[in-house]
Amino acid sequence: MEKFAKLKELIAGVEADADKFYNSGNGAAGTRVRKAMQDLKTLAQEIRTEVTDKKNSAK
Repeated sequence: MEKFAKLKELIAGVEADADKFYNSGNGAAGTRVRKAMQDLKTLAQEIRTEVTDKKNSAK
């Protein structure tokens, strides 16, 4: 559950940069959004692996 909380924090943290990029055309904010999306992808994969392991160990 700790990783899921981190995921939510990461999304909340990138929201302002996403707004700056999409609504103001700020290129630097776009770079930060891309980095955050890569971090999200990595964290989401870790969560997927953890869930799979936990599910399979319950059998």
